[in-house]
Amino acid sequence: MTRRNRIKREITRYLFLFIGSAFAATGLEIFLVPNNIIDGGIVGISIIVSYLTRIPLSLYIIAFNLPFLFFGYKQIGKTFVFSSLVSILSLSFWLTILHPIPGLTSDILLASVFGGIILGVGVGLIIRYGGSLDGTEMVAIIFNRRMAFSVGEVVMFFNIFILSSAGLVFGWDRAMYSLIAYFIAFKVIDVVLDGLDEVKAVIIISDNGVEISEAIMARLGRGVTFLEGKGGFSQHSKSILYSVVTRLEVAKLKSIIHEKDGNAFVTINDVADVMGGKHRKRCIH
Repeated sequence: MTRRNRIKREITRYLFLFIGSAFAATGLEIFLVPNNIIDGGIVGISIIVSYLTRIPLSLYIIAFNLPFLFFGYKQIGKTFVFSSLVSILSLSFWLTILHPIPGLTSDILLASVFGGIILGVGVGLIIRYGGSLDGTEMVAIIFNRRMAFSVGEVVMFFNIFILSSAGLVFGWDRAMYSLIAYFIAFKVIDVVLDGLDEVKAVIIISDNGVEISEAIMARLGRGVTFLEGKGGFSQHSKSILYSVVTRLEVAKLKSIIHEKDGNAFVTINDVADVMGGKHRKRCIH
């Protein structure tokens, strides 16, 4: 990669961290915080303490995250921590800008749903471009390296404690609405990270591999790779096909396979990400 391309990539990354922070701040200041609905992690703690002390939320988000950033710098690495610092400072900036603007709705359910959606978009963009808004995630990563707990389990433990605290401060109805907002944000983050067209990896074992591959390339416009295989029981050579399709193409793919070989063995698995190759469609029939 040339120096120019590397600089361009870094500028794009930090631009999206800034945009993601703007979305996250909008979800918080315009929908969630005015209705006493919180998020999980450090942001949730900051909302509670800001409510009790009347000190701006943006200051607490920076103050509470700094120890985790320092800890993470020692244990995880400077690139991730610096990207997280940029994201946190950007979030605090946008929170300060948006704070004077009144909330758009006093309907708690609407605030939970739309706040969760917008917050999820923002956090998803930040994670996608290498940053984080929550110091507890860094602790979770470190715990995962040293103990038997997964990252998700550590984060869940923190959030149960935080949401319980919200129930004591704002009331249990607000804690339950906070759980709705948190769940919606969590699902939207998945959509932002994985895309609307969820990608599937397909492995096909068939005696009619050539016909199936030609149909997939012609009718779906997807590439197919042949792998060498042999039946464990029969010891006969088998055609093994590997391809990557979107979730929306799975039904058509099954139809093609059934048409060409009703006895084919097929496995379909989720794919977290796709890089390189020729995943884009080459032709559509």
